[in-house]
Amino acid sequence: MTIQQDTHRSIDRPLEHAELPGSMLTTTAARALAVLRVATGLVFLWAFLDKTFGLGYATPAARAWVNGGSPTKGFLSSVEVGPFQSIAHSIAGTWWADSMFMLGMAAIGLALIAGVGLRIAAASGTLMMAMMWLAEFPLARFTAAGDPSGSTNPIVDYHLVYAVIMVALAAAYAGHTWGLGRIWARLPFVQRHRWLI
Repeated sequence: MTIQQDTHRSIDRPLEHAELPGSMLTTTAARALAVLRVATGLVFLWAFLDKTFGLGYATPAARAWVNGGSPTKGFLSSVEVGPFQSIAHSIAGTWWADSMFMLGMAAIGLALIAGVGLRIAAASGTLMMAMMWLAEFPLARFTAAGDPSGSTNPIVDYHLVYAVIMVALAAAYAGHTWGLGRIWARLPFVQRHRWLI
């Protein structure tokens, strides 16, 4: 069953004749994944734009990256929990941490929105979310000062959810619907290096 075919054929069949995984993605499911892909991309791209230009939401104009502000200093210098607290404080506001963080936010956001390079976006996005999870360290119930950490869930938080979403989008070739994924996959360079899909 192709992606364009209706779901009624598989729904009407007995359970023992159910479609195998990989052949059940319907047009509606592909479109839903495309919307999820673009929405997730906008989360990353918006964070990049707000921190770069200080759009007045999370980042005021005075602290914008273009005005000399640091995209990582506020977050990393306020880390008060976990075994990586001292590392977070030591790299907070460094030029390389700011540059890598912002490049990652922009590249992941653009890749997700365009629907290209989703494997790389998923891998780098998962790495970024893992580092942010370690910095916030939701396993800790108390800060270094002994105050409640405010962690609402010690394991499954938004970092993990975003990582799982990106991996699922890459695995489902979500860039092929309402994205440039098919065109990207046909490029000779990408054909030679399939990990770029």
